[in-house]
Amino acid sequence: MTNNVRVRFAPSPTGPLHIGGVRTALFNYLFAKKHNGTFILRIEDTDQNRYVEGAEHYIIDALNWCNMPFDEGPGKNERFGPYRQSERKHLYKQYADELIANGNAYYAFDTAETLDFHRKDHEAKGKTFIYNWHNRLKLSNSLSLSAEETQAKLDAGDDYVIRFKSPQDETLHLTDIIRGDIKIDTNVLDDKVLFKSDGMPTYHLANIVDDHLMEISHVIRGEEWLPSLALHYQLYKAFGWEAPEFAHLPLILKPTGKGKLSKRDGDKLGFPVFPLQWTDPKTNEVSRGYKEDGYFPDAMINFLAFLGWNPGTEQEIFNLEELIEAFDLEKVNKSGARFDPDKIKWFNHHYMQEQYNEDLAEAFKNSQVELSEIDVEYIALVVGLIKERATFVSDFWNLSHFFFTAPTSYDEKASKKALKEGTDAIMNQVISIINTIEDFTVENLQTEIKGWITSNDISFGKVMMPLRLALVGALQGPDVFDIMYMIGKNETVKRIENIVKTL
Repeated sequence: MTNNVRVRFAPSPTGPLHIGGVRTALFNYLFAKKHNGTFILRIEDTDQNRYVEGAEHYIIDALNWCNMPFDEGPGKNERFGPYRQSERKHLYKQYADELIANGNAYYAFDTAETLDFHRKDHEAKGKTFIYNWHNRLKLSNSLSLSAEETQAKLDAGDDYVIRFKSPQDETLHLTDIIRGDIKIDTNVLDDKVLFKSDGMPTYHLANIVDDHLMEISHVIRGEEWLPSLALHYQLYKAFGWEAPEFAHLPLILKPTGKGKLSKRDGDKLGFPVFPLQWTDPKTNEVSRGYKEDGYFPDAMINFLAFLGWNPGTEQEIFNLEELIEAFDLEKVNKSGARFDPDKIKWFNHHYMQEQYNEDLAEAFKNSQVELSEIDVEYIALVVGLIKERATFVSDFWNLSHFFFTAPTSYDEKASKKALKEGTDAIMNQVISIINTIEDFTVENLQTEIKGWITSNDISFGKVMMPLRLALVGALQGPDVFDIMYMIGKNETVKRIENIVKTL
C-alpha cells in the first residue's frame, strides 16, 4: 500500500445524495482515516444537462451531518483544485489529443443517424452493435480515412468525438481489492467515447485524468462502475501512468433482497432513501430525509457500515472511531447487501439511549407546542423515564403526555380490565394513604402503598391497575410510583378522585 493514501468521493450534482452514495462516501472516509490519509470531495458535473441547482450544497451538508467532512474539495484546502469538473474542462482536450498522438485514440465522425442505423440493423439480425476492432475500419473515423481526409473534416468543422482504440485479441488481467483477479477479453470491449462533440470530456476521460492529477491512491466506488474497470486500466496504461488500486463495493439491495434499492422502494414501504430532506427545485416535490425523520447520524453510519462489510466478530455497535479502527476493505463482501429498514430503527433505538436527557428534552420541547411553557429540566426527567421505549424523539409525546396533562378519557379495554366492583373504595383508601405521606418520594410511596396492599392481603392488580389507569388513562407507561412522584401529590390525588367519580 502506498504511504500516502488519497481517496475521493465523486458524486454528480444531479439531485439528492442517495443512501448508496452515502455508503460509498463512508467507506472512502473510513479507509482514509484508517491509514491517516486524505478524503477528497470532487464534484463531477461535466453533464450540465443533468445539473440540479442546490445539489452540490446538499451533498456537502449531508457529509457534514454524517460527521464525514471532506479534507479537500470545493472551497477547502484546494491543493489540487479546482474540484468541480466543469471548472477543469480546459484540461481534458490536451489529454485526449495525447492519446490520438500516441495511437491509443482516434477521431470518429459518424453521425447519430448512421450509428442508429447500425444498431437497428444489428438488432434485426439478433446481434448487438459494438463499435470496435471488427467494424471501425468500415465506419467514418480517422482510422478508415486518410490523414488528408481527416484533416479536411477537422478544418471544415465537422462534428466529431474521440474514441479510445481498444486492443484486439488481448486478455487483460485486472485486480480488485474486494473481488480479486479479473480477466477480460478485449475483443468484447467497445471503443468508448472519451471526448464529445460539445467539447466536453466523458466521465471516463475526466475521471482518469482527475484521479491522476489529484494523486488518488485508491478508487473505492460502487459495483455499477465495474464494467468500466477494463477501460480505466487501459487508459492508465495508454498514458503511461501508474493506476490506483480499485475496490468495487456491492450493491445495496431492496428490502426483499432482489434488485437495487431505489427511491420508489422507500416511498412504497415508508422509509427515506436520502440522508437529508430534499425539495426538488423544479417540481417542489419533497423527499423525506433520515435527519428530519428523527434518526441520529451515528445510527445511520453504524447501519450503513454493515451494508456489505463485516468485522468478523459479534460486535454490531461501533462509534465512528471504532469503525475507523476496525475497517478493512478486504472484509467487504462481493454480494449485494439487503437494506433492512427495521435494522436501522434498531440502531437508532440504541443511540437514543446514549443521548443526554437534556439534549433530548430540548429537541422534544421544540417539537411539541404543548411543552412551550414547561421547564426543560422537568422534561429531561420525564425523558429519562421513557426513552428506553422510544426509537425517535417523535415517539416521546405518546409515551409521556400524561406527565404534562391529566387524562380526559380512559381506554375502554383497559377500563373493563381494571375497574371492578369495589374499586372505588380501594382508590379512596389509596388517596387516604397518599395524604398521610409528608415526604412525597418514590421510596415512601412504594413503602406505604405496597405495605398496605400486603398487610390487607389484596391482590396487587386490584390496586395497581386502576391506579395506573387513573394516572395515565391507559395501562401503559413507566413505573406508577415514578409517575406519581413526577406529577406531585396534589395532581396524583386529583387524578385518582376523577376516576372514582366516573365509577
